[in-house]
Amino acid sequence: MDRILLIDDEKAILDLLSVIFKKMGYQVETSLSAARALKLFEKEDFDLIISDIKMPEISGMQILKSVKKTKPDVPFIIITAYGTIKQAVEALKAGAMDYIVKPFDVEELKIIVEKGLEQVHLRKENVFLKKELKEKYSFENMIGKSKKIKEVFDLIEKIAGTDSTVIISGESGTGKEMVARAAHYLSRRKDKSFVSINCGALPENLLESELFGHAKGAFTGAVVQKRGLFEVAEKGTVLLDEVGEMSPMTQVKLLRALQDRKIRRVGGTQEIPVDVRIIAATNQNLKEKIKREEFREDLFYRLNVISMTVPPLRERKEDIPLLVTHFLKKYCQKMERRMKRITPEVMNVLEAHVWPGNVRELENVIERMVAIEERETITLGSLPAELTTPGQNETTEQEIKEGFDLNETIDQISRKYVRSALEETQGNQKKAAALLGINYRSLRYLIEKLGLKEKGAR
Repeated sequence: MDRILLIDDEKAILDLLSVIFKKMGYQVETSLSAARALKLFEKEDFDLIISDIKMPEISGMQILKSVKKTKPDVPFIIITAYGTIKQAVEALKAGAMDYIVKPFDVEELKIIVEKGLEQVHLRKENVFLKKELKEKYSFENMIGKSKKIKEVFDLIEKIAGTDSTVIISGESGTGKEMVARAAHYLSRRKDKSFVSINCGALPENLLESELFGHAKGAFTGAVVQKRGLFEVAEKGTVLLDEVGEMSPMTQVKLLRALQDRKIRRVGGTQEIPVDVRIIAATNQNLKEKIKREEFREDLFYRLNVISMTVPPLRERKEDIPLLVTHFLKKYCQKMERRMKRITPEVMNVLEAHVWPGNVRELENVIERMVAIEERETITLGSLPAELTTPGQNETTEQEIKEGFDLNETIDQISRKYVRSALEETQGNQKKAAALLGINYRSLRYLIEKLGLKEKGAR
């Protein structure tokens, strides 16, 4: 319950405001004395303060300055008489969120208070979400609480202290580079460079030059000597992304570099010792490529000292709400938008989608919705067509006929799972919310909307 501190030397005003705000559901503390109010503020937490500006002994301006020194985020509303508007403006400059003139309009004051407390709630929610995501569900910028992603986190921690080469497998968009970065930043090499190169994005001669460098005059256009990524990343980490796309000749040179821990620049004669950790990533089955003689078996075993697989998003659906919250916050901040909310119906659709593009696809969808949705709440109409069109999801089984109601269908699915979660937890809503992977407030909304109160929820 929000707590409001009222300060005024007129008892009648305090009594009036106390009645108004208690009826609105707030907890109210009043003080006729500014000195007593300051002592209360030192001992107790308040979400919002309303103070008269002109009082004996200590003015409202002095209280404001004292409050802003210790708790600058607490909204402070000034009550002023007509003759002290100038002081009210000064108070705004000192950090007050607003002022209201005596005799004041009660409805206007209510709106100002609600606005102030809404800012408090958003701030607290953002702090909480940031803390929760960081402490509970994140790992070096990776988000998730599912069993499969936690297994990846555990393995990263185990290998981070070694210099062993690693192969990270996984579909496109699952976050293989983030896994590699996490392994780097948890290792003893964290203060050195982490460099990444996509082996499938460059032609053979250019890839070799990028990896090992080239001597001056090695080829047309090589007007100066150039260091390769192995030298740039000395004592750091090199990520060879999509290593399965590397040409046979470059594979030979990479194998030699791994065996000898030395490289030779293109067109050069000098062997240069290098100290780098190699992490390779691929979305292909390298063993199948070995059978087809498209990838060297000896190079595979050099790279495959430690192997890990990043699970696709469809196998870690309990992580979707966390990822959605993370990307919402990221793009709302980036685009300087107020934090948007997603309806439970939208979250149901996002959780049901199979996400062939994995986390990258989910991030793109959230970025698009934040960019085009002008309202603060993201509804089903905000979703791209591919998520709501029948046949786009493997989980869509119901035949679409005339009179089909998407909202009702989603409600039916939601009702089934919410009821099941409440039965599983004997009506304990907090446990049910955790089981469903949603927050308590969202569950309360669904229970009300879906008419499940009679199910003995508690």
